[in-house]
Parts: sequence; C-alpha cells; structure tokens
Amino acid sequence: MAFVTGLFLIDAPASALNNLGQIPGERTDNKVGVKVIRARDGYYPYVSAQAFRYWLRTTLERLCSEWKAAPVYREEKIAYTDANPIRWWDDDLFGYMRAPSKRESAKAAREADTSHAEMTPTAEAVTRVSPLRVSTLVSIAPVTPTDDFGVMARQEGDPVPHEHQFYRTTLKGLFSLDLHAAGTFSYREKTGYLNLDEERRREAERLGLQHVAGEKCYRLPLEERIQRVKTLFEGLAQLEGGAKLTLHYTDVSPAVTIMAVTKGGNHIFGHVIGANSRGLPELKLEALKEALAVFKEEILSDVYVGWVRGYLDDERGKLEEFARQTAGPKISISHPREAFRKVAEDLGNNPHWLT
Repeated sequence: MAFVTGLFLIDAPASALNNLGQIPGERTDNKVGVKVIRARDGYYPYVSAQAFRYWLRTTLERLCSEWKAAPVYREEKIAYTDANPIRWWDDDLFGYMRAPSKRESAKAAREADTSHAEMTPTAEAVTRVSPLRVSTLVSIAPVTPTDDFGVMARQEGDPVPHEHQFYRTTLKGLFSLDLHAAGTFSYREKTGYLNLDEERRREAERLGLQHVAGEKCYRLPLEERIQRVKTLFEGLAQLEGGAKLTLHYTDVSPAVTIMAVTKGGNHIFGHVIGANSRGLPELKLEALKEALAVFKEEILSDVYVGWVRGYLDDERGKLEEFARQTAGPKISISHPREAFRKVAEDLGNNPHWLT
C-alpha cells in the first residue's frame, strides 16, 4: 500500500491559534490562555489535531466547490455525520463513527425531525478509520507566551479589562494519507472497518462500485478517487482557520511542506526540520540525507517540496544546493500550492499507487 507522507510548517509570528479558555486565578476574570505543552525546558504552544481537522474541513467546504460535505445530525447528547462515504467526500477521507441510539425517545426524535428525511438509514454501528492521519501541530522550540492586556472603553463608566495570551513561533505538523483506503470501503465485521452496512452495500451495488470480494470491500472508480484526493490537497494548500484572526490575522497555509509517496505509513520526514540554538527553524541536511538513503526503496515518487520565497530563504538555499547534488530521489522545489498540485498530477499518472 502507498501513502502520501508529508511534513509542513506554519509560520505563527504573533498568534493564538488554539485557546484553552479562561485561566482561573489571574488578575482579570476573563483572561484567555493558549494551549501549551509544559515540558522541562519550557512551554510548547500547540494546535490540537481536532482543531486542525476542523480548519481543513471548513476550508474545503468554503473554497472547493466540488467538495461534498456530509450533513451533521444531532440526537440528544450525540452528533454524527451521515456516515456514507459513497456520497460524502469527508466521510470517505476523514472517517466516521455512527451508532444511533436505540432508545425510544431517540427514535421518536429522529422520526419527528424532518431534517433526517434524507439521512442514510442505519440499523447497526458503522465506523471508518480515517485515511487521513494528522499530528498535533507543535512549536519547534519552547517559548513563553506573551500576556496582552486590553480594555473595552467605548461605553460610559469604568473600562472593562481583559487579557489574552499569544506567541511567536513556528508550528510543525505531520500528515499521512492512505491512498489504498481513499475511496475504498470495507464491510469487514471489525471496529473501524465496518464502513458499509447492508443499506450502504446495496447503494454500492446500485451505483456499480467495483466489488473486491477478497478484501470484502467496494471501490469507487479511479478517476473519482483521484479527484477526491486532489481536492483534499487543494484544501491543505489553501488552509484557513485559527482563533483570534481578527486580532492576529495569522496565515495558517503551509509556509513549507515536504512530502513523498511512500510504501508504508511510517513518517520518514519527521526529523528533517528542527530548531537551531536560537529556536528558529533549521533544515537538518544530514537527517534528510539519511532518510533518503535508508528509505530509498520505500520512496515511490519524487520528493515534493513547497517552500514560500521570503520565508527562511537561507534554509531554502541549502535545500536547493543539496537537490542539485543528490543522486537519490528527485527533489522538486516550488511553492506549496504547486507542490500539492504536482502530487495530485502524479497520482493520475501512477494509478497503481492507489491499488
């Protein structure tokens, strides 16, 4: 099986992208803090994987007209999507879990809610492991968040004080997309792999999806699978989101991305960018050389690098010089948007990567 395995950096020059809410015991009752990992060497701001996936979902819904987002249904204390990967692209690539309550009150609420009329009937729990894996986005070096003090003073009377934290850092994240799983839906009786129940299997048969009996799965046509992946990459390239945008306006689209199609899902680029002695991003050339040598047989494609000009130009120059000299896999360097597009184009030229 093949995976698109990637690393990306988000430049956060003055940001508060993922907050934890009010901090008790502070000098103002409404101080908002940022999420950090507390370690012996300091504080590492982070963005949770859940928040990142939310950014990506909403970016795809807003910017990619062809993206088909699953409707979300609320049932008392739970919420779930339609859990139909045949119809909905995010159910396919982001996975799902749906186990409708069998309580009479829940059944009555479903029957009374007209928004449920188009919902795919579900008699048993269906689940799908997400083909898209993402890491927590973590600062490459420890920083001390800044406390910003402000007031609301447009009204008569005493001003209302408020505070929030923000930071200056570079966030590093990892992702991996299982190309075999994208557009392939299992009906194995196993948690995470019973993607299709009887109702969804009948829909797959009705629409003429390829039945792979040996794997107990149905598969979309190759062109549609590639289109879904291509659109996902367009969303990654144009990523928008994050908290405090009206105050800090952080561009969360990747400033740097390094990716390749690999045979396995283990990440091969996780250590090729780190922090130097000043806490700034640094390309670890020896780590990159080692990764390209050790995993030479597992790398199926070019190494696609997207690097925005104007961001760490000296480090980009080091990579460009290395790319001219290396005898290993071709290293293709361009803007991040172009890099994601090149991956998508090469998927179309190498359909066996999705088998």
